[in-house]
Amino acid sequence: MNTHELWQAVLGEMELKVSKAHFTTWFKNTFVSEYRNGEVIIAVPNTFAQSWLGKKHHRDILHTIQNITNQAVRSLSYRVETKNNGPQPLIIEEKKAQAPEPYSHEDYGFTPSASYSESASNGTITINPLYTFNTFVVGKQNELAHAAAHAVANQPGGTYNPLFIYGGVGLGKTHLLHAIANEIRRKSSNVRILYVTCERFTNDFINAIRSGKGKEFKDRYRNVDLLLIDDIQFITGKEGTQEEFFHTFNALHQENKQIVVCSDRPPRSIAGLEKRLQSRLEWGMLVDVGTPDLETRIAILQRKCIEKNFPLDRDILHYIASTIFSNVRELEGALNKIIAVHQFRGMQPSLEGIKPIVASFESENVRKTVTPRQLITVVSEYFDITIDDILGKSREKRLAFPRQIIMYLLREEMKSSYPSIGTELGGRDHTTAMHAYTKIAELLVADEKLQKDLELIKQKLYTT
Repeated sequence: MNTHELWQAVLGEMELKVSKAHFTTWFKNTFVSEYRNGEVIIAVPNTFAQSWLGKKHHRDILHTIQNITNQAVRSLSYRVETKNNGPQPLIIEEKKAQAPEPYSHEDYGFTPSASYSESASNGTITINPLYTFNTFVVGKQNELAHAAAHAVANQPGGTYNPLFIYGGVGLGKTHLLHAIANEIRRKSSNVRILYVTCERFTNDFINAIRSGKGKEFKDRYRNVDLLLIDDIQFITGKEGTQEEFFHTFNALHQENKQIVVCSDRPPRSIAGLEKRLQSRLEWGMLVDVGTPDLETRIAILQRKCIEKNFPLDRDILHYIASTIFSNVRELEGALNKIIAVHQFRGMQPSLEGIKPIVASFESENVRKTVTPRQLITVVSEYFDITIDDILGKSREKRLAFPRQIIMYLLREEMKSSYPSIGTELGGRDHTTAMHAYTKIAELLVADEKLQKDLELIKQKLYTT
């Protein structure tokens, strides 16, 4: 195993633990600069990423490296470095290194500058050249989405404008976005393409208002031939951003410029989305990227094994695909870890040998299939009340307390934002969700009955 293979395996793990936007923002353009006798240096593109990874993800990165290499990490540091000298061998001493001391962010001795934070939002996310139509594995569940994306790439601004691609996490929506951009760019290098997440669009808009650069913002987003926006569902609760996106949409559509939007759900299911914006997004073509079936999952694994030049027996591929079924990202994450571990140990993978690795992804796989509505349903049934009661305005204690538990679990288990929690619970204010979370968290410290209630609710939520 070399530094590149190690870091790819680490990234595969980290991608499962954080949101796609978060992963792109903080882990992009990072690599292992050095691995020598338990001392690891991670190269990062700037001091902002250096501080953030050190403060927020140090322990996860450290533990992941130790799990993959089966070696203790004596020290883990982050260094601003942009030149990647390519894969380097891992230098490991014979005796085991001592476990590192707990990390303290004070070791860095600096705070990211406001000027950098401001300018960071003006960058454009790079199109991944590896995400093409040729590398997209087509199955029954995604063939319509693939065909529609291909049609847009062949005739941008045509019938399928806008193209709205929706589906669960890690099913290939972003891959199709990049594939469209890559195909159009391949045919014409003069095409102006802009790919951003909804979060980036929102931040750009806010910064433009604060700095009085509204014209620059409009020029950037309206003087393009192809606008690709990922995770549009995060526009909910942001009236100003919705207003600006509505006008941006109209300006581009009137000029027959192609718009492609991705979301985890169709427009009419995005709570808090303005009706006029919902209508615009449904003008063209709506396509669902469904969960791949078993054969498609096996085909995806086979494709990845070919790309990585690491063949696996079909019984191993079948086991992985049968165990991890919710999304492609987790499938690839498990495969990356299997390859990394066995390359490092110099062993040929066996079915029994890979089972513990796959098992570490299995429980997480089940958890991530739960939706807010399923959680609301489970809690309602547990307390023998109706969903309408939960979403209603009554403040009776028998309804208010289960409602607070739902808010707590939406935040704790699903990492939902407070505004989105308020929206899911009948359009309540985000401060109500914040209060509910704090109250339940405080009660859980000493209330054994509440602890038992939550344990039973989560058991029902993740096993039925």
